[in-house]
Amino acid sequence: MAGVLAFGSLQAANDLPELGEAASEELSLAAEKRIGQQIMNDIRWREPSYLDDPEIEGYLNQLGGRLAAACSDPGIGFYFFPINDPTINAFAMPGGFIGVHTGLILAAQSESELASVLAHEIAHVTQRHIARQLQREKQMSMASLLVMGLALLAARSNTQMASAAMASSQAGSIQAQLSFSRQFEREADRMGFETLQKAGFDVRAMSGFFQRLLRATQVYENNAPVYLRTHPLNVERISDMQNREQRVRYKQVPDGLDFHFVRAKLRALKGNVGDAVKDFQVLVQDRKYPSEAASRYGLAIALLRQRDWAGAEQQVLAAKKLRAASPMLERAYAESRIGQGDAIGGLKIYQEAIARHPHNAALVYAYGDALIAQQRFNESLKLAEEQLRFAPRDIRLHHLLARSYAALGRASQNHRIMAESYALQGQTLAAIEQLELAQHAPDANFYEQSVIDARLRELKRRRLEEEKEKYR
Repeated sequence: MAGVLAFGSLQAANDLPELGEAASEELSLAAEKRIGQQIMNDIRWREPSYLDDPEIEGYLNQLGGRLAAACSDPGIGFYFFPINDPTINAFAMPGGFIGVHTGLILAAQSESELASVLAHEIAHVTQRHIARQLQREKQMSMASLLVMGLALLAARSNTQMASAAMASSQAGSIQAQLSFSRQFEREADRMGFETLQKAGFDVRAMSGFFQRLLRATQVYENNAPVYLRTHPLNVERISDMQNREQRVRYKQVPDGLDFHFVRAKLRALKGNVGDAVKDFQVLVQDRKYPSEAASRYGLAIALLRQRDWAGAEQQVLAAKKLRAASPMLERAYAESRIGQGDAIGGLKIYQEAIARHPHNAALVYAYGDALIAQQRFNESLKLAEEQLRFAPRDIRLHHLLARSYAALGRASQNHRIMAESYALQGQTLAAIEQLELAQHAPDANFYEQSVIDARLRELKRRRLEEEKEKYR
């Protein structure tokens, strides 16, 4: 009888309606994307817990990109970013922006477990669950929707921070909408499971991870993990997951090496540096690790924090002897050489690593920073210009280019590129101020001045439109 009931629950979940089409009638995908982008800009600009770490962010986007390519609607476009918070949580924002707490990365016991949570969040986006939460009234203005979106984000990330955002949003009933409905959660489970399977991960990781979370509620009692407060979890949902698993042939899925490297880096950057070094030394000596290479890499990162450059290099070389290949390892190797005074050797390591991993943004940023530190400004300028051809909206590359111009004494171009960086982050007023500084820079030639003037007129029009939007 239990098996029949379980199968009935699975069938009911599979028969849930596709909610995406209904949601699109209320809030266009373009409007949802715009709201999400503005919230993301606000996070980068003001949120202290935003973890500006290109390596961790790059890993999350590599993992999330693999899932997005296998989901029901990969055309939305997803962006994954880390939040430096020890709580177990992940949250989807409008338009495909997905935040991942460092606590979740460390709590996941396998890469498939982490992927299962991301797949679940991706499903909330593709099925337009957030859009349906944001717009319950068709006449709501874009500005009101944005504030409501910020309130939803605040509540998913920090319940105390949410109250101020909700008070200003004039959305008194939003508190009731903070948790996804049971129907939404079951649909996200179903769609996430399918995505996990198509992407080649272990589908059993989904029920295993959520089961551990459910057991944790007995320990947390009234102070349940943030993820459980916004994603209602019960035995029925886990039973649905387990019944889906039974229909899939078991296969062992090994973790990617960078999964262990990212976890090691997060541990190495936590707390007191001396404690971090000792913890990893014990791991390496006692051989209590899922990956020796990752443990040695973690020890290398802790030693780099301690400015023990030679010790860090020793651990990197030991990891490389294990045939571990990762851009993260190459960056630590280059930093250890530069720290010991071998700038030429360190820069060569960066050059060779980028040749092997040409699309690894974190390596490019680190190489650019190293060139700036060594006062090789023409080379950093060339690097930024070349990379911007492939990633014209990359804010970090704009910063590298602006710093190179500033170091070379090219003030007008420095201010112009800084203006583009601010514009990409939604800081239109700051962008205008930078262009006005560029206008008055003494080194601008006629062509440069024409470009500055045209862009300034464009951004001033945008600023007027933004002001009008506030009052709609």
